Amino acid sequence: MLELALTHRSFAYESGGLETNERLEFLGDSVLGLIITQQLYAKYPDFDESKLSPLRSGVVNTKALAHIARELKIGDFLRIGKGEVSSGGREKNSILADSLEAIVGAIYIEHGFMKTYELVAGWFGPMIDSANAQGAGLDGKTALQELAAVLNKPVPEYIISESGPDHDKSFTAIAVLGAEKFPMGSGKSKREAEQVAARNALEQLEQPKA
Repeated sequence: MLELALTHRSFAYESGGLETNERLEFLGDSVLGLIITQQLYAKYPDFDESKLSPLRSGVVNTKALAHIARELKIGDFLRIGKGEVSSGGREKNSILADSLEAIVGAIYIEHGFMKTYELVAGWFGPMIDSANAQGAGLDGKTALQELAAVLNKPVPEYIISESGPDHDKSFTAIAVLGAEKFPMGSGKSKREAEQVAARNALEQLEQPKA
């Protein structure tokens, strides 16, 4: 099951049509979302849905999942195709995030919900604890727009790109303020990619000038 969870479609196709980790990823995505939602619901009892939803988006997104995957060194064990290896696939946020979700799905099937809950809570605990304090729960696009107004900059715009087949698209976004562009954000939807891009721009704009 673990081997399957680590089998990217590029490796499966190069190997003659092996089963990929995409079904496990589909399952793991839902299990992970439920666990993180329950954690946030318990930790922030005074928050309503309007605050909990963006808070969850700040914890469960491609960038955050890839960060956890790197901590677990998942990239070292991925079964990916030669083309992906040569293009740095072991470090791609999208592949790492999808593989982490597949592993969560595999753990759920093999060991049940409670064991999966314990592991996920351990992996994401620090991120959940600091999410609100770091502003991950804020609507990044709204916060960026407000900061841009304070700094007398133009209204933020976003350059969106998409890739992948219709059933498994990934998106990237770049926040643009006038002639200034900021680090790219990625996600499984345009909204998620824009939110990550907005937070990247906020981080850069809020850094103290040397």
